[in-house]
Amino acid sequence: MTFSKFLLVSFSMIFFACANSDVESDGGSAGESNFSEAEPETSSEWQVLFDGSSMDQWRGYRQEEMAPGWEIVDGAMTMTAPSHEGDIVTVQQFSNFELEFEWMVPEGGNSGIMFRVTEDLGAPYETGPEYQVLDDAHHTDGQATKNSAGSNYDIHAPSSNVVKTTGEWNTGRIVADGPHIEHWLNGEKIIEYELWTDEWKADVATSKWVDFPDYGLRESGHIAIQGDHTSVSYRNMKIRVL
Repeated sequence: MTFSKFLLVSFSMIFFACANSDVESDGGSAGESNFSEAEPETSSEWQVLFDGSSMDQWRGYRQEEMAPGWEIVDGAMTMTAPSHEGDIVTVQQFSNFELEFEWMVPEGGNSGIMFRVTEDLGAPYETGPEYQVLDDAHHTDGQATKNSAGSNYDIHAPSSNVVKTTGEWNTGRIVADGPHIEHWLNGEKIIEYELWTDEWKADVATSKWVDFPDYGLRESGHIAIQGDHTSVSYRNMKIRVL
């Protein structure tokens, strides 16, 4: 081989070696991915609020510990001794969410779930709209549809009566997405409304909430459960941030 051919072959080998090195550098080393790991989409994940064994996601309204009277009975979070100190709230606060739960009341039972509750006033109902939990058949509020089970208490009546017989478990669902609110009962959407509109303000003005100027105005807050009326049980409670 002449010296000139030797130089030509050597140059070609060096050129292709460099080119292969560039390709490997661009593509990454063996075993490595070119894509960064995706962040989990927490907005679509369900968070358990009560799993049948622990009430650590709850505490008393304006209290550091769980309110008195609440016990776990047969896997359900149950108010066994209703009192004025019995209202509870989630440890966390939520703005836009989907909440699912099961509830059961005894004969004449009365409770409720409120949302976007803040603790700057004396009671949860002063800020949070209420999903009514009630034994329609044996409680006087059941005779007024805007106070019956599943209602937006004292403002909006359910579109249909789908509450189950006293002592049976009902499934409930609340959707809160900005001003848009939905109430579901036993698989059926029974209420849909918009907060803060002129129509809503007119409805509030003709309800018991007219004397509570902060009612329904919060954009974020705790989920609250009434424990001051009668015994009530909740289970399978979970929430998903929207």
